[in-house]
Amino acid sequence: MSANLSIDYISHTFKGQPAPTLEDIAITIAPGEKIALIGRSGCGKSTLLHMLAGLLMPSDGCVRINGHQVSRPSAKWNMMFQKPSLYPWMDVQENVALGLTLAGIKDPEKVAGLLELVNLEEKANANVQSLSGGQQQRVALARSLATTPELLLLDEPFSALDAFTRSSLQDEVSLIVAKQDLTMVIVTHDIEEAAAMADRVLIMSANPGRIVGEVHINLPFPRDRSSEEFSRERETLMKTFDELVGNSSVAPFEKKERTNKSKQVAA
Repeated sequence: MSANLSIDYISHTFKGQPAPTLEDIAITIAPGEKIALIGRSGCGKSTLLHMLAGLLMPSDGCVRINGHQVSRPSAKWNMMFQKPSLYPWMDVQENVALGLTLAGIKDPEKVAGLLELVNLEEKANANVQSLSGGQQQRVALARSLATTPELLLLDEPFSALDAFTRSSLQDEVSLIVAKQDLTMVIVTHDIEEAAAMADRVLIMSANPGRIVGEVHINLPFPRDRSSEEFSRERETLMKTFDELVGNSSVAPFEKKERTNKSKQVAA
């Protein structure tokens, strides 16, 4: 089952800040839809994603998932971060099973199936520190899927990987999300990543963060990046981004400004 999201006129101002980080964000996301949020560093993309996850409450407005207001995190909507945040004293299968373990559930068959899904069945007993960056993110993905979520939230989980691994994981995650019938929201600076993974790309401006446009990507998964169709969709997205926000030619290469919680500055 996939989740229906309603973001109802969210605005947010961090304590001590004179201006809002987000203002009047209103979006409806259909069950099974794959959404990408793109925009400059500091426009509030990650702040908005944290609100979808129930990790941060907006100053005004609310998030509803399947008609219920989000007020806390839930196993039904899981989040993947830029770093996999695995536990080094646990092996691969123990990391994958963590959500189930915390819920008091033992299901080794499900864990084995998830490891097969992410092509890590032969690494079940391996120490996570022995894995490559891409393999560690596969473990994090399997862990996120273990609790059978309806919504998968991705906060630039591939940005630290090499180009080949990043492209491969983008395709793998897109196929898994479709196979599992999940709703997905990904935050990215990368125009090509947005075009490769999303049905609909939402473009955000900054100061304050607002949704200023959207582009639909009407191509099947996995997407052939060498095809003329993909090139056209990517160019349309880049052109729209340029018109609404500014020079997209530098967007994929920006380094994300991480949230400084001590200063309460939006990521």
